[in-house]
Amino acid sequence: MFIFHIKLRNIPLSQKFAAYYHALRLDLSTTAYLVIIPLLIYTFWYFTNREKINFNWIRHYNAVLIVLFSVISVINFNIYREWGSKVNSRAIEFAILTPGESLASSASSPIFLTLLVLLVLLAVGFYLNFLLVKRQINFTKTPLGVKFIITIIVLTTNFLLIRGGTGRAPNTQSMAYFSNYQILNHTALNTEWNLVSSILASNKSKKNLYKYFNQKEADLQASNLFKVEKDTTISILKTERPNVVIFILESFTADLIKSLDGESGITPNLDNLAKNGVLFSQIYATGNRTDKGLIGSLTGFPTLAVGSIVKWPEKMQKIPAISQKLYENGYHTSFYYGGESEFDNYKAFVLGHQYKKLIDRKSFDKKDMSANWGAYDGPLFNRQLKNANTTKQPFFSTILSLTNHEPFELPVKQKFGNADNAQKFKSTAFYTDSCIGSYLNEAKKQAWYKNTLFVFIADHGHPLPKNNHEIYEPQRYHIPLIFYGDVIKEEFRGKVYNKTGSQQDLPATLLAQLNIKANNFKWSKNLLNPYTRNFAYFSWDDGFGFIENGHTVTFDNVGKSVLHNSKAEDATQTNKNIINGKSYLQSVYQQFINL
Repeated sequence: MFIFHIKLRNIPLSQKFAAYYHALRLDLSTTAYLVIIPLLIYTFWYFTNREKINFNWIRHYNAVLIVLFSVISVINFNIYREWGSKVNSRAIEFAILTPGESLASSASSPIFLTLLVLLVLLAVGFYLNFLLVKRQINFTKTPLGVKFIITIIVLTTNFLLIRGGTGRAPNTQSMAYFSNYQILNHTALNTEWNLVSSILASNKSKKNLYKYFNQKEADLQASNLFKVEKDTTISILKTERPNVVIFILESFTADLIKSLDGESGITPNLDNLAKNGVLFSQIYATGNRTDKGLIGSLTGFPTLAVGSIVKWPEKMQKIPAISQKLYENGYHTSFYYGGESEFDNYKAFVLGHQYKKLIDRKSFDKKDMSANWGAYDGPLFNRQLKNANTTKQPFFSTILSLTNHEPFELPVKQKFGNADNAQKFKSTAFYTDSCIGSYLNEAKKQAWYKNTLFVFIADHGHPLPKNNHEIYEPQRYHIPLIFYGDVIKEEFRGKVYNKTGSQQDLPATLLAQLNIKANNFKWSKNLLNPYTRNFAYFSWDDGFGFIENGHTVTFDNVGKSVLHNSKAEDATQTNKNIINGKSYLQSVYQQFINL
């Protein structure tokens, strides 16, 4: 509450105090777990003939926990700032499996504040440990029967604290949820209890975590979303076999782009492409991480809320991708990424889906690399451009950018300054946008340019630069999707399509333009088919959002509550969105299990 006091300004004081009360259940449960070891040792000694017990070891036991919990606390508030969720198994996996990328992601965290809070927690913890814990305890002479009664009472009490009482339902994260203000629910949720629970539940590939309805009913409800009266498309291309280059742009939220009601002057090149290409103005990222956006954009497979299919390469290989379809139709395929391709199993995805050329950070000189992530976007784009000149047509290239990522490093002067993360973020976005402009200016000189479709889409949104979108708000997921190039028919250049859709819809939309069947892209719809439904789905850690006909509802699976409702007065559509969202998530998770 101290760290995020600005977010709490407009929340009633009574609700803030209520967070302390609702935190008690999981706080006491956590305490009871920690007490188990000393309690069992104490109980054993209690039934011996000892008169005095040295308790110095308890101070050492506490010291270890003080350090551990203090470190977890400061990690937690930095993760919460970036992800909008508390530290969980996903963060631990991220740190263990890719420590370099974890450090890069944390580079924009407030170092002074982090160290200050850590020192305060350690100092207060060790002082209380010294003040409150006795060096020894004395046993009084007690009849054996009374000892048994006392022991049973103490052990039973500790068990009930762990479990959360005598009720039918044991403790879960939702026990801490009480408010319509999501940040207060997260405040009341014990950090360590949540972390351990998340780790224990991380084996998610065997059980559907989102069982709302009968499975057949959920599958039917979800499949109905994709039914169309007529399988047709508006054809916007001059040819069925153009070259295709997809730019997946790191963190390019709609708030950066004036054409999408974002700030002015940050992305002049993308704004120009929108005016001269085809802009899809109501597109939403399927999740809040690059791995989710990469899979969503290239395979049409949705996010799994708390999980991501990239963690299960054997399952990931079974879902179709644009690259496979184009390779089967004679395309030469390549993937360009300036970072480490092993990160989050990107390499497993790329190599398992018929990309025949992979360029990553190993292909670049040190002078072209940032200190943390890898090659800057300029050298990355230029590498693809150079290779395209010697690649047989038709070709398909995917370029995954990374410069617009924390800690927002640049090889040039910061356009908007670097006083805070918002300025840095706008500066790196401006740099990437300028690299797009330079790339296209050079590409126009090449023979293959006139037969090439360029697609620009973000991997996910971002709270910056406005820094006022919570993880459960739809604007956090609003992203650009632009088709551009001379291959687009003149009458469609400058056209804006306002149909609500997802980055998952890119495969079906693109393949329809190429007259390639996309039947196995179950979760992707053709945005240029006038008969497709007007909806999008997105999710974050244990929550989902569903948008249909301009009405957005987001739902928290832990607290079982609606977090955001853009038209709360429309109870009928609200209920439909919740049912559709639940059915969608349950059905896609079941497919994931069955893969």
